[in-house]
Amino acid sequence: MATILDGKAINQQIIDELQPRIQHLAQTRRPPGLVVILVGNDPGSEIYVGNKVRTCRALGMLSEEIRLPATASTSELLAHIETLNQRPDVDGILVQMPLPKQIDSRAVLLAIRPDKDVDGFHPFNVGQLVANAPAPRPCTPAGIMEMLRRYDISPSGKEAVIVGRSDIVGKPMALLLLHQHATVTICHSKTPDLPAVCRRAGILVAAIGRAGMITADYIKPGAVVIDVGMNRIDNRADAERIAQGTPSKLAAFEKNGTVLVGDVLPAAMAELSSAYTPVPGGVGPLTIAMLMANTVQSAELRLA
Repeated sequence: MATILDGKAINQQIIDELQPRIQHLAQTRRPPGLVVILVGNDPGSEIYVGNKVRTCRALGMLSEEIRLPATASTSELLAHIETLNQRPDVDGILVQMPLPKQIDSRAVLLAIRPDKDVDGFHPFNVGQLVANAPAPRPCTPAGIMEMLRRYDISPSGKEAVIVGRSDIVGKPMALLLLHQHATVTICHSKTPDLPAVCRRAGILVAAIGRAGMITADYIKPGAVVIDVGMNRIDNRADAERIAQGTPSKLAAFEKNGTVLVGDVLPAAMAELSSAYTPVPGGVGPLTIAMLMANTVQSAELRLA
């Protein structure tokens, strides 16, 4: 029977380990500080920002939220970032993506000081990741690596296949697995015979944002399947297709008119894998935990 990789449990372990470090900083110097900037009022982004702010406050960290209107300009946002760069009580700056179209996202990314870039997206930190040198790591891939470590799943000597080549998940995930001695393949929309490539994987990471795209045809029996997808569907036909073999998903759809699903068919994961992440409750909780960990580490380095 497949092991369910419980992201909520790993999240709690990480949080529990951070608490004495935060208390020590608060007692000897000051609490770690994280500021989140939200531009506009995208409902999904508001939920994510709210979760991050609540987690910070629950841990006793300094937490601030800056909200700018959807009409804000690049220069306005850059001015806020520069102020935060200079503030000695701020250890982490996070600009919630996506940004409105009129804002130059790359300029924003470059403006955040690398040592306060707790998302790990600044080109300097990406370079450190490539070189396997110390720096903040992107939170979702770093969280996945923590989960694998804590469940004693070693990537060493395994073939890992990542479906999705984003800068946020796919590319950094590949590098982190490579540094742990996996043989890594990154797939995307132009990959020929994608199911056959995926079936080679001892570790399969799905990060494509397409609900239920990865079916049983893509999964090697005994593989570890990491489903990064977070797709909310409101179409009955899609819900019925994806919920086959998982009555709880269909029941959730019947109750709410929507249901949250991953990129992998849940029944296929449960049947074929040796271990897998559920959606929700798998990868999602790890992202916030690693954001907290990056902020605490940034504070420790700054206050040493």
